[in-house]
Amino acid sequence: QVQLAESGGGLVQAGGSLRLSCAASGRTYRQYNMGWFRQAPGKEREFVAALRWGGDSTTYADSVKGRFTISRDNAKNTMFLQMNSLKPEDTAVYYCAASVGMGVAASMYQYWGQGTQVTVSS
Repeated sequence: QVQLAESGGGLVQAGGSLRLSCAASGRTYRQYNMGWFRQAPGKEREFVAALRWGGDSTTYADSVKGRFTISRDNAKNTMFLQMNSLKPEDTAVYYCAASVGMGVAASMYQYWGQGTQVTVSS
């Protein structure tokens, strides 16, 4: 089993940067693919980025490609989302998730953190 905990959210101005972290614990963490999702008030939860376990394969939503970067540390127990050139439409609660498969559907992910709020002012 895997437990996830996000951190690093906050309030930033448009054009600024923020780095989110996702700390993972559990015996089988290394076998999971990791992803980031976000949900704004009144909106559906949407895919942001994913990173395949044991490889360099990454996937990004078109809305964040070129601005956001997903990565992990060398111990594979922490995942990051570096967010640059932030826009007001990036405002949402951001969630990290773990899955046995690689994909963009939220239903594919079995483990979720509680979320961290990101607010971008204009």
